[in-house]
Amino acid sequence: MTTPVDPAEQNTRTWNMLCHLSALAGFILPFGNILGPLIVWQLKKNEIPSVELHGKDSLNFQITVTLAILICIPLMFLLIGFVLAPLIGIASLVFLVLAGIKANNGEPYSYPFSLKLVK
Repeated sequence: MTTPVDPAEQNTRTWNMLCHLSALAGFILPFGNILGPLIVWQLKKNEIPSVELHGKDSLNFQITVTLAILICIPLMFLLIGFVLAPLIGIASLVFLVLAGIKANNGEPYSYPFSLKLVK
């Protein structure tokens, strides 16, 4: 049985989760995977301190994924890009969902293979 979480803490956890799950906007808009976390981070980073950490982590990971996909485009001429791009997409989705679940549980999450471009 879980203990109830006070509303302020649940609000914080929800915004932390949105930092990660807002990257799903990439399925709707070009570069939405970067814009979603960037917007959530900019809106709430001064109001909720933990959003600063979750927002930066999510943004860094999504920039890394975007760069990896862009590298796959010329590799498609060598046919390896056709294999790598879907694998990157699936791994990105899995890590994104894991991060969202961890954030909603109030736990930190560190993305693997993420460049730290936004400090």
